[in-house]
Amino acid sequence: MKMKRISAIILAILLAHTAFSQEYLARARQSKEWGYIQKDGSWFINPQFEHVNNFSEGLASVKSDGLWGFIDKNGSFIVNPQFNDANNFSEGLASIKKEKLWGFIDKEGNYVINPQYENAYDFSEGLVHVRANKEWGYINKNGNYIINPQFERAEPFNDGIARVRVNGRWGYIIKEGKYEINPQFDDAGNFRDGYAKVRKGKLWGFINREGKFVINPQFPQAKDFDNGTAAVKSGKEWGFIDKTGKFTINPQFLDALSFSEKIAAVRQGKEWGYIDLDGKFVVNPQFENAKDYHYGMALVKKAGLFGWIDKDGNFAINPTFGNAYRFVKVK
Repeated sequence: MKMKRISAIILAILLAHTAFSQEYLARARQSKEWGYIQKDGSWFINPQFEHVNNFSEGLASVKSDGLWGFIDKNGSFIVNPQFNDANNFSEGLASIKKEKLWGFIDKEGNYVINPQYENAYDFSEGLVHVRANKEWGYINKNGNYIINPQFERAEPFNDGIARVRVNGRWGYIIKEGKYEINPQFDDAGNFRDGYAKVRKGKLWGFINREGKFVINPQFPQAKDFDNGTAAVKSGKEWGFIDKTGKFTINPQFLDALSFSEKIAAVRQGKEWGYIDLDGKFVVNPQFENAKDYHYGMALVKKAGLFGWIDKDGNFAINPTFGNAYRFVKVK
């Protein structure tokens, strides 16, 4: 009886460890093949595909022998390779390309919306933007147009609003197709942290959800706000501002990414490092390329190969990969 109890405890520990290790996966390429690795650097699904996308809703689209299909977390095909292109599952459906047209399938591989669009993306908040006759509109899961094709460009809905382009100008619409913010910007980003970056002429500023400038256009380049801070370019150098437009870290870097997990990647000379919210280096510049931190690890490139570092700048997974993406939480 005692041995059974011990065995049950050991099994529970092993299952818990397995579940934890599978919680985060990154796509990585070794030689010419792609697979999925865990945070300890071990392969979760061995390299065997021509390309892969992230897992979403339990499945991932992968390319094998020139065609795309969908695998489960065991690496087994649930929907056999048969498509010319494929995106992730979102809200139960995935957009796929058959020959030259896009449609949508369910998780059994059945067509829910037959291929008929010039382009299509992922469902978000019940709608997806699709392209027909060179114009973009939005359909629901029955394939009915909720917003008829009329836009030169369109993006997914996020928090009830989507950015669209008409006559070369960007604006923002709500789900009824009405403009929340009229088209007036030469370029625009999504709302993040309550603000959206927008460009008027050659300069970027930030607006609120009412479309009013909270930081006037003055920067030749800008990144999104994250936790109250945004990277902006002033002159030839990058710094960081708060939501009033005041510099919290003066311009001094040749490039910069947004803060993530209170750390930002910045470039000095040809090398990338990482700074904290005070602008002090926590990881000295030493990398050929660097991405932002996600779940405690950052993807970096050194000597032509990719690996992942922890927040102390030590390699958690040595740079041995020809290409790779950041860790994401498996859905």
